[in-house]
Amino acid sequence: MSGPQAVLLWLLAVNVATAAAYAYDKLAAPRGARRVRERTLWVLCLAGGVGGAWLVFFGMRHKTRHRSFWIVQTAATVLWVGILLWLAVG
Repeated sequence: MSGPQAVLLWLLAVNVATAAAYAYDKLAAPRGARRVRERTLWVLCLAGGVGGAWLVFFGMRHKTRHRSFWIVQTAATVLWVGILLWLAVG
């Protein structure tokens, strides 16, 4: 497996995991069930799960009132767009 293929496989896996974690946290809140730590959600997003994060963020309106999530998700998006552009050019 080449470097770009490995990155794409990683991004697929981490985006699925991020979307699942965000959705689980959203569904756990009204039931009073155990929640996912905000730090964990941020790490998943920064690790490349920005697509899954934005999908649940807007799709389920999860954490949209939290300024910290807007900041982390925007920063992670810029970071990963830069990484992908660098990989595409290099």
